Amino acid sequence: MAEQPCILIIYTGGTIGMVKDPKSSVLKPLTFLNLYQYLPVLENFNYCFDFFTFNPLLDSSNMSPAFWIELAKVIETNYESFDGFVVLHGSDTMAYTASALSFMLENLNKPVIFTGSQLPIGMVRTDGRENFINSIEIAAASEQETPMVPEVAICFDDKLFRGNRTTKFNSEHFGAFVSGNYPVLAEVGVYIRYHNELILKPNFKKLKVHKELDDNIAILKLFPGINQNIVHNTLTTPGLKAVILETFGAGNAPTVPWFLDLLKEAIDNGVILFNVTQCKGGKVEIGKYETSVEMGKIGVIGGTDITTESAVTKLMYLLGCGYPKEEVEHLLQISLRGEMTL
Repeated sequence: MAEQPCILIIYTGGTIGMVKDPKSSVLKPLTFLNLYQYLPVLENFNYCFDFFTFNPLLDSSNMSPAFWIELAKVIETNYESFDGFVVLHGSDTMAYTASALSFMLENLNKPVIFTGSQLPIGMVRTDGRENFINSIEIAAASEQETPMVPEVAICFDDKLFRGNRTTKFNSEHFGAFVSGNYPVLAEVGVYIRYHNELILKPNFKKLKVHKELDDNIAILKLFPGINQNIVHNTLTTPGLKAVILETFGAGNAPTVPWFLDLLKEAIDNGVILFNVTQCKGGKVEIGKYETSVEMGKIGVIGGTDITTESAVTKLMYLLGCGYPKEEVEHLLQISLRGEMTL
């Protein structure tokens, strides 16, 4: 680590990077040239900054696996030149992007800190300033020349979350994210309190960036009265390789014969079924209740306490690696990047 930490700020789009044009009053994207105008406190950091802006910028609702690959490439290209990375991103799909990057950046030994805001950074009451400043300080933090947070994380509302453990649950409050099944990695107050025992440890291996993602997956969210045709049409989608079943409670689902028959038929046809709970806290325990026993018998894979966002991106990553079905099912039940509790 250099004496003066070097941080690359990557702007993908989103609310945080919008500032009001003084002439037209229209919100326009932030540029590196006027960054210090809105955040003069950055001058107080003894850090080296550089800025990368995607062109075109994307609203987070337009995020895609193709964009995740481009973002991973930017980090790969600049990995040896910087001590940490701060990614400015729209909050709506931030948990998906952070989860995806956690799988794509194998052997990550430097901080990749995602942040954003609920209000544009150019507004008086914006939460973007604190989120941005906190993220920079965390990305630069080290101890004995080793980064404090060598993993993909989300910094929001004075809290640092593991990226692949988060879900956006509120669109109005500054506390937009929740990590229902894993404690926060750090808390920002007068000091930044790092919970070192919860943070992934560096392995000091060479970074390996995975650039193949397979999006032939679907999410089937269960609800009382779900129609047989809906389930059938989802499970028989052409080219489908995997389905995330968003089930009730601890992984429970209807026990009516037609439902189980359709699941078994899909599995027999080579489709992977991954059972993830709809709850924001707690985990799937196949076999705990009678309503999940049969799913276990026919080969539905339990996702324990993984989030839907992490389940989506983990499947895309594993399928993109080209593993056979049996290996994908095996790896779905193993924590690869701290995304689930076993």
